[in-house]
Amino acid sequence: MWTALISAFVLATATVEVPTTKVRITGLFAPDREKDLRELFAKWPEFQIVRIDFEYAEAELRFDAATVFPRSKPAEVLAKLDDKVRDASIATFGVKPLSSVPHNKLTQIEIAVVGLDCKACCLGVYEVIAKIDGVAQATASFKDGRITARIDPTKTDKNKLTAALKERGVALK
Repeated sequence: MWTALISAFVLATATVEVPTTKVRITGLFAPDREKDLRELFAKWPEFQIVRIDFEYAEAELRFDAATVFPRSKPAEVLAKLDDKVRDASIATFGVKPLSSVPHNKLTQIEIAVVGLDCKACCLGVYEVIAKIDGVAQATASFKDGRITARIDPTKTDKNKLTAALKERGVALK
């Protein structure tokens, strides 16, 4: 009898493991932005960052969608999370689905630029590149004077990226 009661107690008090969700993080354009992202999520105890992969701008998050976004359909959760992150970060971070292109099928492109002298400048050129269809991940470094992008070569190429930068007035080396 005690065994049955103890088993029932253990089952009743056992914590349910909340699954993780992998997402692409927009705005993760420099290594120090990882700290900014962690600080943003630290404000929300209902979210846990399990892992951040800066190289591919991906994060693994743990949260109970039913608690955080009650009455939301599963298809709406990612959009609501994106809204929450964008609102709290003044649109400098966002959340998107993972790239459908496997990492090993992406091509890395580097573009040398002039005039990136602060984090805001880097964000500006990052946004130009990151919005191009086929760009899975991008970084911008004012220290290195370089923009790096991982692209789907079936959708875009270096010429499209440099043309977009020139159109926005970014000086290339």
